[in-house]
Amino acid sequence: MLTDRFFMPDIYLNDIYEITPEMLKDRGIKAVLLDIDNTLVTYDDPKPTESVLKWLDSLKNVGISAAFISNNHQERVELFNSDLKFFATWDSHKPSGKCYRAAMEFLGTDTTNTAVIGDQVFTDVWSAKRLGLFAILVKPIKDKTSLFFRSKRALEKPILRRYRKKHGEKKK
Repeated sequence: MLTDRFFMPDIYLNDIYEITPEMLKDRGIKAVLLDIDNTLVTYDDPKPTESVLKWLDSLKNVGISAAFISNNHQERVELFNSDLKFFATWDSHKPSGKCYRAAMEFLGTDTTNTAVIGDQVFTDVWSAKRLGLFAILVKPIKDKTSLFFRSKRALEKPILRRYRKKHGEKKK
């Protein structure tokens, strides 16, 4: 089915903290390409929280690299990344794969050992699936309430219902 091929995440979790370094290593993942807003922090958090920093350190400690691929503006991404100094892109035009390919080239990884982690089906998951990357979807931390975002989330619901049905999960 088309939705399975392009929009179905490989894993759907409550938040990034359910993603352990062991889980990634067991799947051969050497790098994660991360969305920032609503995946790692809210739109209101200018910098990584202590818990996000600790989670990123846990990945680094086992040799998993990270990069930020964001559709947000340069100022936001640079401020968020100012202390970390990770490879980062802004105005990335997700679901375009251009920035993902640039990040993999920079990190020395490829489609067989890189995962995408984000909160949106039609940007993060779709771009990952188009490139053949492992796609991890997390629930949004705090969604915007604009009509645009509510509409996107409504379109995601049937895909997430199919995911739950396919994986035997009850609605959360």
